[in-house]
Amino acid sequence: MSIVSVLLLVVAAFTVVGIVVAHRIEPFLRARIVDGLSQHFHARVDLDSFHVTIGNTLRGEWGIWAQGRGLRIWPPAQVAGVSVPNSTGAPLFSLAAFAFHAPLRYKSGTPIAISEIRLQGLELHLPPRSHFLRLEPQTAPANPSRSPLLPVSFALGSVVCNGAHLILETSKPGKLPMQIYIQRFRISDIQPNATMRFEADLTNPKPVGIVQTKGTFGPWQVWDPGESPIAGSYTFDHANLGDFKGISGDLSSTGSYQGTLRSITVDGETKTPNFALTHFGNTMDLQTKFHAIVDGTNGDTWLDPVNATLGHTRILAKGEVVRSLGTLSDGQLHTIGHDIDLKIEVDQGRIEDFLDLASHDSTPLFTGSLDLKSSLHIPPGKIPVHLRMGLKGHFTLDQTQFTSKKVEDRIEDLSLRGLGKPKEAKSAADSSQPPILANMQGDFTIANGVINLPDLAFKVPGADVELEGDYKLDGGALNFQGVAKMQATVSKMVGGWKGFLLKPADRLFRKDGAGTEVPVHVDGTYKEPEFSVDIKGFEVHTHPQRPDQNAHAASPDTSQQPSPSTPSPTEPEKPSASTPAKPSPSTPQSPPAQPRP
Repeated sequence: MSIVSVLLLVVAAFTVVGIVVAHRIEPFLRARIVDGLSQHFHARVDLDSFHVTIGNTLRGEWGIWAQGRGLRIWPPAQVAGVSVPNSTGAPLFSLAAFAFHAPLRYKSGTPIAISEIRLQGLELHLPPRSHFLRLEPQTAPANPSRSPLLPVSFALGSVVCNGAHLILETSKPGKLPMQIYIQRFRISDIQPNATMRFEADLTNPKPVGIVQTKGTFGPWQVWDPGESPIAGSYTFDHANLGDFKGISGDLSSTGSYQGTLRSITVDGETKTPNFALTHFGNTMDLQTKFHAIVDGTNGDTWLDPVNATLGHTRILAKGEVVRSLGTLSDGQLHTIGHDIDLKIEVDQGRIEDFLDLASHDSTPLFTGSLDLKSSLHIPPGKIPVHLRMGLKGHFTLDQTQFTSKKVEDRIEDLSLRGLGKPKEAKSAADSSQPPILANMQGDFTIANGVINLPDLAFKVPGADVELEGDYKLDGGALNFQGVAKMQATVSKMVGGWKGFLLKPADRLFRKDGAGTEVPVHVDGTYKEPEFSVDIKGFEVHTHPQRPDQNAHAASPDTSQQPSPSTPSPTEPEKPSASTPAKPSPSTPQSPPAQPRP
């Protein structure tokens, strides 16, 4: 017989032996796996198929190769101190396939070492906390019985999984379960009732990206798996904020977390060097540091606080980000986005940082120091963020300087004339004097891309202006009306011989301590504003009357006739030929005629 024939016979003999051994070991290992999992999870375990082969590994070591399919572990039916109602719902664990290698060596009393178990298609379905009903603690047996047919134990090195799906159910009405997709993970340092180490790559749905994380998990809480502790750190790089309608930028985030599968506390930071509202296009540097509590059962997040920096402005925010649900064409509830509700504070910020973000131009309308308190609400939707965004609050602007030369000249003219310096106002446009700095404050609301200011107070030296109106973010259209109150009288504002002629009219323009008060309008756009004084409005709103003339002042037949007993402010007193020199005491008198400034 040739050497080749001998070798073939040896290989054949080993093959037959391997088949026989595998055939005998297969039911033994299957029973051991099912029994071990059942005892650990205190639950029913199903395994559709399990096969064992004997072969040579890449290291040249003979051993057992095992493969299983259709492994299911159901929620525990009865645990010491815990009762779980029987359910026909989803299993706790559902595994499409698994495989591992074990050496042929065996020493009595020593666990068989399995260096690595590979999993595919894992789905972990955690019931809500209400599913687990706590009862009085029961004393577990000191030495739980083991099957006499299964005297062998195993020591696990690590578990590697490709493709996992974690579902955390919620008992809250109107909420969908939280679903987490895991691209891959590795668990090591596996010991019964001990903390394990893990590394994982999670798929973030929006903005789309991969979150890399590592940390510790466990011990596994059999009485309620959702309460199993977890802690670790994460990195999230190159996330495209363009996945959200209306904003853009490349986001990176790092941080740490701890808690349980159902409730996790996260401390992290984000960096977006090119954050922008896509409708306007100007990019800004946006950085945040945050402390958040995440409800793992539905994804709702409470932010307390978020410290953000936009350009040179620091922003403090607190609030919540809640998943919003809607019924789609299939009649089922689906996640349609997130509802954002925040309280925002800005202390000594810069208004130009916000104007740059919400403007098509690179030059803001004005600059200045900003203090702000407001509420921000952004509902889910498909329209751009600047149209969905709603803000309501109060702001104060100090040391405000307009960037438009035309506007700045008008503000300087208003201030100097209000101080009674008309000569300086005429030459101010050609002088090198420092710009006039204004102060502004008021309440505001932003909705549908329009800023509404119901009580804007605008102050410069010599003048206080009270306005109310709207400003459109898109296009910058202005529509404001109100009153301007100057320190100087109208005659001092005009100056010269014209001012001398207007001295009799000073008393008509005085009101509430102001030297001059007139109605004003601001129209046009922020690039080309138009300022006007409403003299007709002045006559309506500031008509001087004595208490005994209120009724008669509204009469069109007599309101324009000067009283014979009251001298006109522009004419000397003369008796009228057509009226008595002294009117009857019972006849109401007309108010004085109005001068036309």
